[in-house]
Amino acid sequence: MSRRQDLEVFAAAPVGRAVLAQIAPAVASQMITLIYNLADTYFVGLLNDPGQTAAVTVAYPSFVMLTAISNLFGVGGASAMARALGRRDEEGARRTAAVSLYGGIASALAFSLLYLALAGPVLRLCGATAATFDVAYGYALWVVILGGPCTILNTLLANLIRAEGGAGPAAFGVSLGGVLNLLLDPLFVLPRFLGLGAVGAGMATALSNGAAVIFFAVYLFRRRGATYLSLAPARLRGAGAELWPILSIGFPSALQYALTVVATAAQARFVAQYPTEAVAALGIVKKLDQLPLYFSIGVSNGLLPLLAYNHAAGDHRRRERAFRLGTAISFGFALVCLVCYEIFADRLTAVFIQDPATVAYGAVFLRCMVTAMPLMALCYPLIIQFQAMGRARESLICSILRKGVLDIPLLFLLDGLFPLYGCMWVQPIVDAVSLAVSIWFYRRVQRDLLRGEEAGA
Repeated sequence: MSRRQDLEVFAAAPVGRAVLAQIAPAVASQMITLIYNLADTYFVGLLNDPGQTAAVTVAYPSFVMLTAISNLFGVGGASAMARALGRRDEEGARRTAAVSLYGGIASALAFSLLYLALAGPVLRLCGATAATFDVAYGYALWVVILGGPCTILNTLLANLIRAEGGAGPAAFGVSLGGVLNLLLDPLFVLPRFLGLGAVGAGMATALSNGAAVIFFAVYLFRRRGATYLSLAPARLRGAGAELWPILSIGFPSALQYALTVVATAAQARFVAQYPTEAVAALGIVKKLDQLPLYFSIGVSNGLLPLLAYNHAAGDHRRRERAFRLGTAISFGFALVCLVCYEIFADRLTAVFIQDPATVAYGAVFLRCMVTAMPLMALCYPLIIQFQAMGRARESLICSILRKGVLDIPLLFLLDGLFPLYGCMWVQPIVDAVSLAVSIWFYRRVQRDLLRGEEAGA
């Protein structure tokens, strides 16, 4: 397929078809990613050892940090690249892609080396105890230190390929890694096979993301000449001007995930002072509430290049219609999840572990935390809208409100008022505040654009 055909869906396809063409593959790949994230917890949970499950829980914030690194150049690069294409600046799109690729590779390697030096203190800060540290370190060794660069490049390449209209191949690459992880997890984790437990789950994740990166490398090699992505050093000539547009949009997205690490680690730290079953339950619930979260992220990732392209092209009516449809889909799915999770909290928790105490904690945690999902389902598309429009300030403020400014003070306050269970109400409160601010910013941005159109007329 030619570049022009790839971009046709952004510019000319009916809005409903364009939105579905973008978000369906993105949501599908996020669902596969969710399944393989759940697979780690599920197969480790089959060991019926709360200590193993708790070890995966305390290592999880480090895994989230990989997404922060990939979004620095992935989300920022995708937004800048799609806006360049909307302006018909193909050379700018090539330079943006090159800067994003080289920046992502350098950041991935640097983060792995830094984590290698600091893994012990970081895991203890996240709640690792003497009983869980060795397993948590073994899991993090494979997922973050050895497999981290591939995890970062997997997400980065998917974002950039999606930005040039390749939603299908981007989804296939991410899904390939997810399916492979699902197949390898039981082989590496369960006693009847290799029996490596949580460490085996980390090995499976590292190998799966490596396979996804190989797929993307082959895809780009076969499409050379028909893609804007290349590692050719010549593409970096004069590319310094592209760095700021990438980082100004990528930084808020990366910061939000980095602050998620801090908030998740702080929550795990608070819960770590309670029984190990509570820590294990938190890990299970953090996996379960990822279903509506990943769905909203998929919708938002799919919308980003479509919104950015049309904003740069000046077609604000088309951009607004696409945004509203995508947001309605995200919100509707979150409401369905809210109802199902409230009704079936006990049964859903018990899918992952049969320990009665862990199930009891998990059911209560889930019913509290899932109330944030409809709010989050609106927050994510709004923040992505700002990123697509190149609105770095609005994106930054809304991102740090969701994660960073309010979380930790509220953890101290609510855990003091309602020990253990108060921690679970932090995210619903934070998302409500972030949503209110995001809506206020969005209405102001829309008014500014309307005035600009009227002045231009």
